[in-house]
Amino acid sequence: MRRRMLSAETFKKQRTHATPVRGSCLSERSKQKALPSRARRAEGLVILALFLTLAAAPLARAEYAVLRNGQRLHITGYEHLATAYRLQMAGGLVDVAAEDVVAFEPEDSFPAPPPPAASLNVPFGELIRAAASKHGVDQELIASVIAVESNFNPRAVSPKQARGLMQLLPETVARFAVTNVFDPAQNIDAGTRFLKQLLTRYDQDLALALAAYNAGPDRVEQYRGVPPFPETRMYLRRVARQLGEHKKHKTDGGQTADSTQPAPDSR
Repeated sequence: MRRRMLSAETFKKQRTHATPVRGSCLSERSKQKALPSRARRAEGLVILALFLTLAAAPLARAEYAVLRNGQRLHITGYEHLATAYRLQMAGGLVDVAAEDVVAFEPEDSFPAPPPPAASLNVPFGELIRAAASKHGVDQELIASVIAVESNFNPRAVSPKQARGLMQLLPETVARFAVTNVFDPAQNIDAGTRFLKQLLTRYDQDLALALAAYNAGPDRVEQYRGVPPFPETRMYLRRVARQLGEHKKHKTDGGQTADSTQPAPDSR
């Protein structure tokens, strides 16, 4: 369940360049609350990897928490607890172990993201790149969603009748006037449009957008955050891992000419 938002007085604002994290006094409120277990903190850190600032939709006057694993998370404030930092993000409050936070940086010190890669070393890379450019969605994100949804199988059908590469439900197919849900170009275009709508709806909060893509926007509204469903939580972790792999592959220069051949049909 999403934590209750803290009052503005409990957050400290950083307005200078990157500053190493230092200790601070505990609030009475924080002393009364038990910190999550190490396993839960580790799970939370993986999910936090989803909170990426996409080049297509920059945030104004942002601040960033810099994690040990290299991720930078957009935040609007934070509180230092005993052995953790409580980060205020668009989707709510998240506790991160203090050892995993190395610094806080203002927007000015956050480097501009690199231009999108010319191609992806995944099936349907050209179609993904075209949809990313057309709708302003990160191409690695699209590829990650497809990998988790269908493993790049354009003929995939779920028990809930979600179909194709991005596993579009019948209502999504109708909304975007898709005439052939198994056509990779139409499926990727409609799925990317849907992702863009969700990112806009949730103010670029990637975790909420992906939770809505998996469980439906109504569930996100009902729980005022990521629904507590094991399937949805696992979905976020799987997309986070895929996204990390794609970003690392691009950073390491391991990119090759993209393939347009589908993955083997696993039906």
